[in-house]
Amino acid sequence: MSARIEDAGDRVIVWNGNTARRGALSPALYDCIAQAMELAQVRRIRAVILSSDGPFFCAGGDLNVLIERRTLSEAERSAKIEDLHDLVRAIRACPVPVIGAIKGGAAGAGASLALACDFIVTEQGVNFTAAYVKAGLVPDAGLTASLARLLPRPLAMEMCLLARPVSSDRLSHLGAVNAVVPVDDVLPEAHRIADALAIGPRDAIGVIRGMVAAAYDQSEAAQLDLERDAMAHAAGGTEAAEGIAAFLEKRKPRFAS
Repeated sequence: MSARIEDAGDRVIVWNGNTARRGALSPALYDCIAQAMELAQVRRIRAVILSSDGPFFCAGGDLNVLIERRTLSEAERSAKIEDLHDLVRAIRACPVPVIGAIKGGAAGAGASLALACDFIVTEQGVNFTAAYVKAGLVPDAGLTASLARLLPRPLAMEMCLLARPVSSDRLSHLGAVNAVVPVDDVLPEAHRIADALAIGPRDAIGVIRGMVAAAYDQSEAAQLDLERDAMAHAAGGTEAAEGIAAFLEKRKPRFAS
């Protein structure tokens, strides 16, 4: 099985199972990620976790597939790339946070999927690689956009133009990775993040997620308007009523599931 979905009650886990090809992209993985993003619309779901059955998260696109696509027209190749880009758009638009639990490494579009997540947990020694240039290719799946958001320009150039792997330790030092843990603790740490999200206010968390994402792409003036409107709406909601009451009563809030 090259990919599967696990419904764990208040979270969904997407397992990349293409172990024979180091987790290379597959139609099954596309389908599972798309299905997980649809399932995330259900109110009981508070987080989505992306991980892998094998020891390597995702090696990106299969070069043999790219060789086959050389016979297609440029428009046809663009349509295939759009299928991948739709996955990144779906992750970015997910109503609940997406957590990347990264084992082994993430390369090419695999790095794009990992960096599109809201939280990133990796095992020690993981490398993120963008080696497109070695094959005469260029990044896709939003990789340059993610790198521009997360990293200094010289490091992004080092990754993309020199194809040098960047370790999760280095990314963690720069604040681009949330946690670097022993291999056996990658999934447990991702679940700990999901546990914290599960007891929080679902609607507020979803709005905050969208606000932070929007802040990278618009002016401060537009962001101030966004914050004004979101806060005005939130202040009149049931989550705020419970959260404020709990604070004043010195107890833990009990947000609806």
